[in-house]
Amino acid sequence: MKATQLSIETLKRAQERFEETLEQMNVQEANTMPAPLIKSVTWLIWHTARELDYQISDLKSSDPLWISEGWNKKFSLKLPDDTPDWRHTPEEAKKVIIEDKQLLFDYLNASITLTIDYLSQVKETTFQDIVDTNWTPAVTRQDRIVSIIDDALMHSGQGIYTRRLVIGK
Repeated sequence: MKATQLSIETLKRAQERFEETLEQMNVQEANTMPAPLIKSVTWLIWHTARELDYQISDLKSSDPLWISEGWNKKFSLKLPDDTPDWRHTPEEAKKVIIEDKQLLFDYLNASITLTIDYLSQVKETTFQDIVDTNWTPAVTRQDRIVSIIDDALMHSGQGIYTRRLVIGK
């Protein structure tokens, strides 16, 4: 199995966990932050979708779906579009709320489709290409792909934990 196919299959597992978690919750439960430093399931899914969207769009040299497909307007959050969500304080994370779970499903799906399409086309011979010199050592395409898939997996597990805290199952 090629590394890209392994990454796709791994990402699909994270998507399944997110979907199962959200399906078991109502909107109010999904928006709940059970403790000051534990983000809501809504935030975890939104953040994961945005990270996939922004990171893959950057690798593709294209505009993120958040802007190009108007997800920013669909979500209409009380946060700036360029919010560095990986640094969100609890107060900022509380602003990521939804009224319809389908919105989260749809944005996550769009971001995962973007990622899978990219992974299906990227040449593994380009994995060692430097894509970000803002870090030491510089970040390769492979590093970036591993990082975003790892982030999705980590947050999907956090989503299960958060759901258990909120609804007890």
